[in-house]
Amino acid sequence: MVAAMALVATGAILATPTNEPTVEGLKAKLASTGVGDKPHVCVQIAQKQLKEADKFYAAADVEKGNAALVDVVAYSELARDYAIQSHKYQKQAEIAVRAMTRKLTELTHSLDHDDQPPVKDAISRLQQVEDDLLKSMFPKGAK
Repeated sequence: MVAAMALVATGAILATPTNEPTVEGLKAKLASTGVGDKPHVCVQIAQKQLKEADKFYAAADVEKGNAALVDVVAYSELARDYAIQSHKYQKQAEIAVRAMTRKLTELTHSLDHDDQPPVKDAISRLQQVEDDLLKSMFPKGAK
C-alpha cells in the first residue's frame, strides 16, 4: 500500500511540467541575454505564442488568438534581426520560422473566412523573415 502511494506521488511529480520557462520569463530573459543568444530566445517566445494562438483559435477566441499572433510575428522578426546581426542561429531560426509558417497555413483551413486575414498577413510576414534569413546565409555572388 505504501509502495503504491509512493508510486502515485512519484507519478504526480513527473506529470507536472518541468520548469519550462513562461513567455513572460523569456521576455525578461531577453533583456539580459547577449546578442548571440537573443535569436534563440526570440524563437522560443514566438513558438510559445504560436501554441497559445492555436489554442485561442481552437476555442473560437479570435481576438486573443490575433493578439498572440502579433507576438509570433514580432519575435520572429526580432529573431531574424538578431541572427543576421550576430551571424548566429540563422539556420535554426529559418527552420523554426518555416515550421511556424506551415502551422499557420494549416490553421487558416480551420478558421472562418472572415477570421483569416490576420493569419494570412502573419504568414506573409513570416515568409519574408525566412527569405531574409536565407539571403543572409546565401548572399548572391558570394563564392
